[in-house]
Amino acid sequence: MNKKTKTWIGAVALVLGTSVVTGAVVSNNNAPRLSEPQPASAPVVAPSAYVDLTTAAETAVNSVVYISVTIEGKTQRVQSIDPFEDFFGDFFGFGQRRQQPQQREYKQPDRHGAGSGVIISQDGYIVTNNHVVGQADEITVKLNDGREFKGRIIGTDETTDLALVKIDAKGLPAIKIGNSDNLKLGQWVLAVGNPFNLQSTVTAGIVSAKARSLGANGIESFIQTDAAINAGNSGGALVNEQGELVGINSMIYSQTGSYAGYGFAIPTTIMNKVVGDLKVYGTVQRAILGVQGMNVENYIDSEKAKGNTPDLDVVKGVYVNKISDDSAAEEAGLQEGDVITKIGSKEVTKMSELQEQIAQHKPGDKVELTYVRGKKTKNATVTLRNAQGNTKVMQEVDLDQLGVSLKPITDEEKQGLGLTYGLVVNNIRRGKMQEAGATKGTILLEVNDRKMQTLSDWEEVVKQANQSSDRALWIKAVKPSGRKQSIVVDLND
Repeated sequence: MNKKTKTWIGAVALVLGTSVVTGAVVSNNNAPRLSEPQPASAPVVAPSAYVDLTTAAETAVNSVVYISVTIEGKTQRVQSIDPFEDFFGDFFGFGQRRQQPQQREYKQPDRHGAGSGVIISQDGYIVTNNHVVGQADEITVKLNDGREFKGRIIGTDETTDLALVKIDAKGLPAIKIGNSDNLKLGQWVLAVGNPFNLQSTVTAGIVSAKARSLGANGIESFIQTDAAINAGNSGGALVNEQGELVGINSMIYSQTGSYAGYGFAIPTTIMNKVVGDLKVYGTVQRAILGVQGMNVENYIDSEKAKGNTPDLDVVKGVYVNKISDDSAAEEAGLQEGDVITKIGSKEVTKMSELQEQIAQHKPGDKVELTYVRGKKTKNATVTLRNAQGNTKVMQEVDLDQLGVSLKPITDEEKQGLGLTYGLVVNNIRRGKMQEAGATKGTILLEVNDRKMQTLSDWEEVVKQANQSSDRALWIKAVKPSGRKQSIVVDLND
C-alpha cells in the first residue's frame, strides 16, 4: 500500500475544504462475486423496522452553516532591474552610470475557501475544523435561512483539527449533541454539509468503524462512515437517526481528492472537551499520560517478523514502548512492556481508544488505569498532567501581554546592518518583552530557531511556545547599533 499523506482540498488554492488522506485502493480477490450462488443455509434476514431519516435531516440541516473564508495575500518586496537600462545607457553615452536595483512591492492575491460548521448554542457558538478557519483573516457565516454574519475565531486546536467560531446572533437553531460512545457498527448516520459549495446537502450511510486512526492529526479516534463526504463537508455534522450530533466531518480517504467510499468524523466525546476548553480558556487544557506505545496486535506482528514469539497473555490493548520522564505514567509506576487494557471502566483495545479516553480529561484529573505486566493484571490511580508536567490551567498567551508592537525591517535597515530579514520593535511598553531586555529598535532575527520574516512567523511561534513543555521564547536579536543580543522570555505567570 502506498504511504498515506494528508492534503487539504477546496476552493482556496487547494488549501481549504475537506481533509483528504490519499492511499492505495485495496481489492480482495478472494471475495465472492455477486453472481456466485450463496449457500442455501444462509437465511435471508429482512429489516426489523423501517428507518425514517427525514426528521433527523430536516432538523440537522438548519443547524449546519456555510462558512466562507478569506486569507489575505502577503505583500512582499522584490528587487528588479530594468533590462533596457544598460542598453540605452550605452547607446546614449551613459554606460558608466551604475545601475541600481529597484525595490518594488508585490501583493499576492487573496485566497478564498469554504467549508461547513455546526451551531451548538443558540447564542452563536459554531464548531468547525481548524483546517477550514485556522488561517482565515475574514470569516463569513451563512445560515440555512439565508442570513449572513461575520464570524470571529474563539480558539483553534490543530492537534484535533477543531475550531470554535462565534457570530453575534440570538435564538439560533442549535443542534442537540449526542454521545458518540453510543454509536454501534452498522447504525445509520447522516452527513450534513456544503460539498462543492452545494449548500444544505444531506447524505446517508452507516457507521463502518469506530476509533479509526489515520496518522493525520496528533489526536484522533475517527468515526468511519460510508455517508458521502466531499470538499466543503469539512466542519459539517454527522448525526444519528434522532438528528443528534455525534461527530464533526473532517477527512476522507481517497486517491483522487473526491469521495471514494469512506469519510471520517471527529467524535463528540473529543469535541465536547476541546470546544469547552476553547470557550472558557481560549486554548485546550490537554491532559497527558506520558506513554509512547502501539497496538498490541502490531507489536505481536512486529516481534513475529523478527522471529520472536511474544507471550503477553493479551492480544488487545496498548503496548507501552516508552515512559516519559517526570510524567503521570512514571509517577504511577508504569513500565516499558506493560499493556494498558482499561481507562476507568472503558476497555482500551488500541492506541486511538486510549487517546480518545485521555482527551476527555484535563490536567489534574485522576483516572483508574488497568494494565497487564508479566501476565498479571494490575491497577493504578494516575493523576494526569499537562505538557509542562504540572496540573495548572494553561491560559492562551495574549500577544498584548508581551508588550511589543513589531513590523518588518525596512530596506534601509537591511542595508545598514547587513540583514536580509527581521522584525523591529517599533513600540514597547511594560510587559514580558521589556522585562526580558527588549527595547524600542531591537530587531528580532530568530525566535526558537525560527526566522522572523513576517508578523505571522511571530504569532505562530508564540502560540507553539505556549503549548510546549518549557513555555519560553529564545530570541536572537540585534540592536540598532549592530550589537547582537540574546533575549529569553518566560511565558509562565
